[in-house]
Amino acid sequence: MTAKNIQFTKIEIQIAKYLFKHCKEKYNARQLARALNINHAHVNKLCKGLADKKLLIKEEIGYSTYFSYDYKNKLAVKFMEYMLSQEEKDFPKWLSVLLHSLNKFKPCISLGFVFGSSIKSKNFNDIDVLLMYKKEKSEEVNKIKDEIRKSQQLEKPVRYLEITEKDILKNIKDKVFYNILSDNLIFHNPEKYVEVLKKCHK
Repeated sequence: MTAKNIQFTKIEIQIAKYLFKHCKEKYNARQLARALNINHAHVNKLCKGLADKKLLIKEEIGYSTYFSYDYKNKLAVKFMEYMLSQEEKDFPKWLSVLLHSLNKFKPCISLGFVFGSSIKSKNFNDIDVLLMYKKEKSEEVNKIKDEIRKSQQLEKPVRYLEITEKDILKNIKDKVFYNILSDNLIFHNPEKYVEVLKKCHK
């Protein structure tokens, strides 16, 4: 990655983030185009460009070219840390009150993100939130959960998935949990998320 080619389009960033978060998979351009609802030929061109910029790894398997994120490239990893640090700004407007409430958890958790239907559409029944923290922080976390519930600022109930880092590494092969880890919006500590996904990728 040199100074001449470090500019990225919005779609390139979307592709890079998708491949980074799907740490156990490789995608060809057609699969990516379907997942992201983007033109297949355009995706193919952009992925090749991202591989040239050293963010993606390109592999020829059979008659197809597959792409995955380059977790071993330190600059690529730093780039993703920065891009994920901007996800708080990507939260939909209908979750702005939630985001304000979730900020209360930051001093006592090591990772936090929102997943599920609430990040996709205004029409959702509840809000799914993952909190990763050490067991000794349980009392603080429970106190904040009670505060949020009693404030009645949120119109929909919040469902918490509370885990430790060991839980993530232990459950990464579970399809449902993998989907949670791959499709989310991070509100706290993207650096930790990157660190965990690097471990899951190994």
